[in-house]
Amino acid sequence: MDDKETLRVGAAVRRQRRSLGLTLAAVATRSGLSVPFLSQIENERARPSARSLDRVADALETTTARLRAAADSARAVDVVRGTPQDGDGVRRVVRGRHQLSALEFTGELDLGREFQHRNDEVLYVAEGAAEVEAEGQAYRLERGDTLFLSGGVRHRWRATVPGTRLLFVAVAEHIDATFDPRR
Repeated sequence: MDDKETLRVGAAVRRQRRSLGLTLAAVATRSGLSVPFLSQIENERARPSARSLDRVADALETTTARLRAAADSARAVDVVRGTPQDGDGVRRVVRGRHQLSALEFTGELDLGREFQHRNDEVLYVAEGAAEVEAEGQAYRLERGDTLFLSGGVRHRWRATVPGTRLLFVAVAEHIDATFDPRR
């Protein structure tokens, strides 16, 4: 494991621990590792061995592969050029598996179906206009307007002006960002 990967794994360990609502002491008890060592891992001051990282992953109810995958997305920098879409009017604005998902839709699209995502999303009208129906209510959006949809809201949309560009940004589907009052 190189230094850069170690740093990213530390951030991923911290995020996973916090998402489970665990203290460092609880993870130490579960993993058999010391609180100071776990703190050093999270704060990017220690390099865990493969065995130590396995123990941390087990304590955090995940795998080392998932921690590494989360680590890769934790510090990624990626430029996606504004090149024309492939003809279907849809372009990924964020590539890969990250905490956010973003798509740009261009043209007079009417997908003719209803959507429901488990996580929050935002629709931004970059150009043109669109109609959105959400939870039985219609919204007319124009250039510069933003619509927030919380997770679970049923919705459908259609562009109403030629050349409309819509940007959808959402918490990625593989992330469970739903609120659990028991935590």
